[in-house]
Amino acid sequence: MRGEAFTISGEHPHRRERLLLVSTNYAPEQAGIGPYATQLAEHLAGERGSEVHVLAGFPHYPAWRLDPAHRGRWRGVDALGGVLVHRRRHTVPRRQTAARRALYELSILAHGLAAPPRMARPHAVLAQVPSLAGGVLAARLARRFRVPYLPIVQDLMGAAAAQSGIRGGGGAASAAAAVEGRMLRAATLVGVIHESFLPRVRALGVPASRLRVVPNWSHLPAPSGTPRERVRAALGWPAQAPVLLHSGNMGLKQGLDVLIEAARLAPELRVVLMGEGSQRERLAELAAGVPNAELLPPAAAADFPDVLAAADLLVVTQRAAVLDMSVPSKLTSYFAAGRPVIGSVAARGGAAEEIGRAGAGVLVPPEDPAALAAAARTLLADPAAARAMGERGAAYARARLGREAGLRRLTAVLEEALALHAAESAARPVRARRRLPYAWPRLAQVPAPGAGAGAGRDRAGGRGGADGRGGAGDTGGGGAYAASGAVGEDRKPPPEGAAHGTSEAGREGRPRGSGEGTSGTTERRGEGA
Repeated sequence: MRGEAFTISGEHPHRRERLLLVSTNYAPEQAGIGPYATQLAEHLAGERGSEVHVLAGFPHYPAWRLDPAHRGRWRGVDALGGVLVHRRRHTVPRRQTAARRALYELSILAHGLAAPPRMARPHAVLAQVPSLAGGVLAARLARRFRVPYLPIVQDLMGAAAAQSGIRGGGGAASAAAAVEGRMLRAATLVGVIHESFLPRVRALGVPASRLRVVPNWSHLPAPSGTPRERVRAALGWPAQAPVLLHSGNMGLKQGLDVLIEAARLAPELRVVLMGEGSQRERLAELAAGVPNAELLPPAAAADFPDVLAAADLLVVTQRAAVLDMSVPSKLTSYFAAGRPVIGSVAARGGAAEEIGRAGAGVLVPPEDPAALAAAARTLLADPAAARAMGERGAAYARARLGREAGLRRLTAVLEEALALHAAESAARPVRARRRLPYAWPRLAQVPAPGAGAGAGRDRAGGRGGADGRGGAGDTGGGGAYAASGAVGEDRKPPPEGAAHGTSEAGREGRPRGSGEGTSGTTERRGEGA
């Protein structure tokens, strides 16, 4: 039926809990926050039995290049794993500068506002941040629907602008932090993935009582048990050559130059950078004259755990300026692989804290290739110590980073947000409102031809309204109330032919208002945000 909200099951929209997750990154992306958003949505749909909608972009990370399979698509709906994914096109900057990143964020925001997901009213709106624009979109949608808003902060965007090394980031940091603070202050509760985020989020004005720590989990399966020798041979790694592996995004904040320089200083090491990112081409140029440094494309998802386990040492690097903006998600996978970790990271950052807490590796000063090479040689010279570190990391992953435990933590915070919102809504005073007839916005105050002063008499006598109805004193029937477009949920919707377009690209082409579909709420023509 034209105007029907999208559903998975075909059930009436009021019969199931309905949730909206806003995450620019989503499956099939395998790096960064995409896997966490995907597993959260599928968990809510499968284990909780909710009807889950996701507002996402098209796959582009970590290569910062649009997936060729989606070229030519502007927007659309994909059904993945029991979840409806509403995709919206946005810019994809190949080179990272503050200006290009701002355009990326603005394009996400503009398309999301112009064409929000076509769905019935959700019971809660969640967001994975970044992107910053996704968090802003989620906050606006939650406010429109008057439902709880729960952002999960994976990176702090104001701090990222200042610390990541992006060109122009210093000047953009204060503006990004201001938007970020406003977005987070609007939340019912705020989830952060690490304790190191808490001071900065409190400084943005979010009360401590609204903050919850919800650590990420290891989103990969355990290694399959394929012999390491077979995996190494498939990758072209000699059996006796010690392999130092970095896997993941090749961006600015990683500061991966240190690995190329460490390879120059330690020619006996095979230094492997596996992944994609905005800095890959530049790193390939740096590695061109270093025979023991190589760059490989990302491993297939099914093979990735075995690839990590086949390395001798795993390494995580960050620029020295990176302190409290993020905690690399790769650490959860590193720990689960059971290999020792070298952290070339700031000692006061979240990454260093996690490595120390797990007892899974050693720390060296960031951007110091000599210290990195020396740490690798020390661990390779003491296989027993290296093996013990790997075992402690795997035990830590089993005890604290299990997928089910991580998803249960998030579900518990969602339950708390729903309960808190319900309690706060019940405590608010309720203002009685008359049931007013429907009137088209802006048309209600335009007098009919020849009406003249009669329009004023209608208003004075309470006869305002496009259809001439309304009781004494009922100025809202066609006066300022109707002119504002603020048509309440209890009002009669416009005729179906007027409220719904006759053609939509992928049934997603026209902006929708709150209560879209047949959920019994009113849809306002042309409302984009």
